[in-house]
Amino acid sequence: MASIFNALHIGYSGLNAAQVGIDTTGHNISNAETEGYTRQRVVTAAAYPLGVDPGQRGSGTQITEIVRVFDKFVNDRYTSAAQNKEYSDTLKKNLEELSTYFPEVDGTGIKNDLQNYFDGWQTLASNPSNTAVKVALAEQAQTLAGHIGQTRTQITALQSSLNDQIAVDVNEVNRIGEQIAGLNKSIYQAESSGTSNANDLRDQRNQLEMTMSKLIGSKAFADKLQANAPVDTNITTDKGNYTVNVGGFNIIDGTSFHPIGMDATGNKNGYNDLYYERQDGVKIPFTSSVTGGKIGALLELRGSKIDSAGNFENGFLQETLNNLDTFAKGLIQSTNNLYAQSATDTMNSNPLSFSDAQPLLSSGENFKAGTFDVVAYDINGKEIARRSITMNAATVMDNASATNLLSDGITRNSIVEQLKAMKDDNNDYNGLNDIANMINSVYIPSSKTLSLDVSKSFASEGVTFALEDRGTNFAGVTGMSRFFDGNDAQSIALNSTLRSDPTLIKGSKPPVNGDNQMAMDMGELQFTKIDFVNGSLHSNETVYGYFDSLVTKVGTKTNSVIQNNQSVTAQFNAIKQEQDSIGKVALDEEMANLIRYQTSYGAAAKVITTIDQMMTTLLGIKS
Repeated sequence: MASIFNALHIGYSGLNAAQVGIDTTGHNISNAETEGYTRQRVVTAAAYPLGVDPGQRGSGTQITEIVRVFDKFVNDRYTSAAQNKEYSDTLKKNLEELSTYFPEVDGTGIKNDLQNYFDGWQTLASNPSNTAVKVALAEQAQTLAGHIGQTRTQITALQSSLNDQIAVDVNEVNRIGEQIAGLNKSIYQAESSGTSNANDLRDQRNQLEMTMSKLIGSKAFADKLQANAPVDTNITTDKGNYTVNVGGFNIIDGTSFHPIGMDATGNKNGYNDLYYERQDGVKIPFTSSVTGGKIGALLELRGSKIDSAGNFENGFLQETLNNLDTFAKGLIQSTNNLYAQSATDTMNSNPLSFSDAQPLLSSGENFKAGTFDVVAYDINGKEIARRSITMNAATVMDNASATNLLSDGITRNSIVEQLKAMKDDNNDYNGLNDIANMINSVYIPSSKTLSLDVSKSFASEGVTFALEDRGTNFAGVTGMSRFFDGNDAQSIALNSTLRSDPTLIKGSKPPVNGDNQMAMDMGELQFTKIDFVNGSLHSNETVYGYFDSLVTKVGTKTNSVIQNNQSVTAQFNAIKQEQDSIGKVALDEEMANLIRYQTSYGAAAKVITTIDQMMTTLLGIKS
């Protein structure tokens, strides 16, 4: 039954609603600059009426809930855009760093060093006996080799830096994951009654979701979505069980968190490989599953697949390293292949990477079918003998320790036995002055090296020899006579003997003063197409052409990422504006709300004052 006390309660309910409205508005204002905070709104409804005769009589207002003005769909787009921007920003930052390692502008860069190096050979061709020219050529060669090695070291250092960043970011993901799982527990407890919304806890969780997504490209899911259109069409929130997924793996499932593991012990270079550990303890490779966010970008650059040797099978930095190694290897082999044309009294190969019984053409090295000539000169530089050595599918280095047949039944032939064969190499019908007599040919299995040197009796007469290639690249691959040491960008260097004494650099083919044929061939090498072998990829280009393609790939990739970053940033800014228009605190609106609630509070207080006066009058009548 309605009474004057019910009227007092109605006034009190109005005071309470206004007070909660002021508190919520103040909470919004105080968090206006808090990152990730979503404005809140008090939702009121008429209290359940009293049944009287006639009709029903109102019993004031009640607060049904305090809600966030939050749209799950817009937030998901905002999170996805932030993830894409972090991915793009990371690529842009590191590729711009990589581009600085190739400053191929006038007067700087490897290409300029390469030009100076070839100019040095052309100068030597004009002055083949000039000691100062040889010293200058040695300096130019060392500068070129040093710059190539320095560039590779910088790329490797960047790759290692990305590896360290991945470790830091994965640890941060694990820390955030634990926090989200803990917040899930608190949210479930706070909302267990079904009448409360854990607004501030949900804001914290959304902010952590955003950070995790930016780091690793994660996506958050809930069992169901719930709209609150009668209150605000912008309100859509998630309900039920909550999971966070990365690459098909749930790393958060409600209040449970499955940390991402790292293992660097499986490879010699100490690169971090990621794994997901199931509840039964089984570790599942996880690195290739991460394709988004900052870590995804770092893995795209660093590489995500590690082979048994501890090297990356993919990754743009690894691709650039491989291309630089291929460039250096092609330069080394083509130079050494020509330098073997200069007469000497001894040659020793590099340690070979294949067995003495391995067919050369199937060894994986850049050998080719064809022939090369062993040419002997007398003390006056006159050619006195020449022998052609054949390389085909059955040619091995030395078959002394192997059966004479290959697995497919083809008869072996070896480089060593061709060198030792008794042939008349000068058509004088004298069996004592041929290549086999003049040159000792020894293959040493323990060190996997081939040694050629003039026998003592002929050395005393001033006999020297050289290797002239006819397309096999034999001297280049084996390094029989080296101008450059090494076999890649890391190890390339001017031959140690020539570094110690640059005057030993030769520009001649036969040992004749004034001969410049080999130096001329070296100068022409810059315009000659050579084979660059990068795994299964083969390119036939000039040294300038291959290096230009290497630099162009870096430049094109960087420019593409920069342009894409501009588009991604514009998209992110647009979605952020939409997100802010829904959930960000607008101070003007909150100040208006303060005035509105203040007015409501004053009016409710007036109701209570009026009822108080009525009660006083009523009590006065009784007295």
